[in-house]
Amino acid sequence: MTGRVRGARADDLPRLQEIEVASGALFVGVGLQSVAEDEPAPIPVLARYQAAGTAWVSVDGADRPVGYALALEVDGVAHLEQLSVEPSAGRQGRGGELLEVVTAWAAGRGSPGVTLSTFLDVPWNAPYYERFGFVVLREEELTPGLLALRDHEAAAGLDVTRRVFMRRPL
Repeated sequence: MTGRVRGARADDLPRLQEIEVASGALFVGVGLQSVAEDEPAPIPVLARYQAAGTAWVSVDGADRPVGYALALEVDGVAHLEQLSVEPSAGRQGRGGELLEVVTAWAAGRGSPGVTLSTFLDVPWNAPYYERFGFVVLREEELTPGLLALRDHEAAAGLDVTRRVFMRRPL
């Protein structure tokens, strides 16, 4: 059974950090200890998404967030910056619901698609997004903004050789 998705509120932000930590712990099992050890996004960063209306939460029956998505615009295209679901709430369609909300937001803005950056070889990353119509972008398809995001990921310690950019056309 899936929950419902709503816009994130300011009082949800500490819970988003908890979800990020819990979902990040799953990466230990695929050899990505550094992802599991990464600090969650700081509250001021999350607050910017929330204030811009580009932070959504999937909530349980008690209206408690169990998953969230953050989006922004990169080179005129909607970009899914983060999608995390608490492991205990996983495999219930929540990630898909959040993806559809981000896609609807993008379509409402006239975006030609939605992009994201993810691990190619992690089952709940690139293979998961492919099921929702995302395709891996070739190097020559990367925009300056996406290349800058890749540089930022590398500077943050992510192994960018294991990551890809994907796009879902709208």
